[in-house]
Amino acid sequence: MSVIAVVGAGVMGVDVASTLSFHGYKVIVKDIDATSLQQIPRKIERNIRNYRMISPALREWETEDILSRIAVTNTYEHFAEVSWVIENITEDWEAKSRLYRELSEVCSKDTFYGVNTSCISPTKLASLLDKPDKVIGMHFMNPVPLKEIVETVRGFHTSEETIAAADELIKSIGKQQILVEDSPGFVSNRLSHLFMNEAAFLVQEGVAKPRQIDLMFKKGYSHKMGPLETADLIGLDTVVRSLDVLYKEYGDSKFRCCSLLRKMVDAGLLGRKSGQGFYHY
Repeated sequence: MSVIAVVGAGVMGVDVASTLSFHGYKVIVKDIDATSLQQIPRKIERNIRNYRMISPALREWETEDILSRIAVTNTYEHFAEVSWVIENITEDWEAKSRLYRELSEVCSKDTFYGVNTSCISPTKLASLLDKPDKVIGMHFMNPVPLKEIVETVRGFHTSEETIAAADELIKSIGKQQILVEDSPGFVSNRLSHLFMNEAAFLVQEGVAKPRQIDLMFKKGYSHKMGPLETADLIGLDTVVRSLDVLYKEYGDSKFRCCSLLRKMVDAGLLGRKSGQGFYHY
């Protein structure tokens, strides 16, 4: 099978790399942070242990097998050989634009790019590359191994060839592509961030406790996770950045970030990745 580069060794990047590896792909994981790269084996071992308890379908996953097809790096060595780059770095335009300019210098003209972004436009990022038709939004849901769909986003220049290649890749890892048009937040995040933001306002105003709000969604609406559990899983810093992008792009006050979310981020309460958010972990 072909080699796929995953850029960003955060929560999403590690899950995407693990999923690709399980389905037989060789994966290069790149990150500028050496500590994040060093932590990948421990993260994968922990994730697999948790996922196998949740889903019988994932009981075949083995840590050593997954890691055997994953290489880690802080350089662009071998990027000229990859068929896909799936980008998962922080939701920040300056960081992403810098990355795509670098990728344009090291990747083959035949490389496809999957932009795993929450709210930043794939069209805007594609404009930084010589082959903007090779770029498609590829928004994986969290946690990746447990989700059946990938929200793909057609940018202004995205070609039918790229859409077909994305569909083939996504099917090969046991998931379904849902193709939508490029609009800030797309479908999933435009809706989910309203839920998470409004839930934070309810906590801030003392209307309800986090556990009450999440229980309402799980027992009342049959959601598997409540909005505040979801925010903790994504990372509150990522939620805040995404809301800021939505507010800037739409100019609509409904996306105004709850001040409690900003305060929690300032205090280092980022959710699962820091050990505390709306809940303790």
